[in-house]
Amino acid sequence: MTDPQQPSDGRHEGRESDDPQPPEPSSEHPVLAAGRFASDQTSASVIAYLITGPAVFGGLGLLLDRWLGTGFLVVLGLLGGMALSLYVIWLRYGTP
Repeated sequence: MTDPQQPSDGRHEGRESDDPQPPEPSSEHPVLAAGRFASDQTSASVIAYLITGPAVFGGLGLLLDRWLGTGFLVVLGLLGGMALSLYVIWLRYGTP
């Protein structure tokens, strides 16, 4: 009688291995996921420009108003900051 040898790695014949299965591929392509992240990042950048431009220039206008004793530089700072913000957004994201 011959005794069948068992494999040296401890697996028995006819049994599936106990190795974990590879992870299931996600249903979304990695390039599409990266594109969505990039568009979220672009949206956040645009919003940041729209907020910080008028805030910075409006703040400068407020400081100048208090220093010079006028009342119109805040409005000019806000309008100028918004115009510059829109211009920077157009330059950065609107042109190819």
